[in-house]
Amino acid sequence: MSTRSVRPSEEDADSPELTAVQAALAAEHAAVYGYGVLGGRVGGKRGAEARAAYDGHRARRDALARSVRDLGGRPVASDAAYTLLFAVADSRSAVRLAAVLEDRVAGAYADLVRATEGARREEAAGALREAAVRSARWRGGNVAFPGLAERAAGADPDATGPVEAAGADGAR
Repeated sequence: MSTRSVRPSEEDADSPELTAVQAALAAEHAAVYGYGVLGGRVGGKRGAEARAAYDGHRARRDALARSVRDLGGRPVASDAAYTLLFAVADSRSAVRLAAVLEDRVAGAYADLVRATEGARREEAAGALREAAVRSARWRGGNVAFPGLAERAAGADPDATGPVEAAGADGAR
C-alpha cells in the first residue's frame, strides 16, 4: 500500500516515541483498510482468519490512538483510501496482500519497540509478535527477522518494507 511520509515538520517535531506511535497507528489504519479489501476474497477458515485479523487491527488502532493522545499528540487520521501494491482479484492475491500487510505492521511495531520503554515497549513487542505469526500463517512460512525487512534474505522492500503511513506528519 502506498502512503505518505510519517516525518514531522521541524516546527512540529515530536518525540521519537510519539513519532513511532503515530507510524504504528498509521500502519494499523492501512491494515484495517487492506483487510476490508481482501476480506471478501477469502472464504471458509481463511475468511474467519481475515475477520479476526481485521478485528485485531481495529482494536490495536484504537489503543494506539489513545496512546497518541496520552503522549500529547493528535492521532493521525486514516486516509479515505490507500493504493494497493497489486490487484486483489482472487483468494490467492488476497492471501498475498494479508501477508504484506502483516509484514508492514510488524515493521512499524519493530520501530515502536526501538523507540519506547516499559509497558508501551512490551505492548509493541506483543503486537510485533502477533503480526509476525499472522504473516507466517498467511504466507505458509516465516521470515528470519519479522518486522526487519532489511534483514530478511532476498526481501523485496516494496513488498515487505515498513509502512510510511499517511498523515502521521500531521499533513492532510
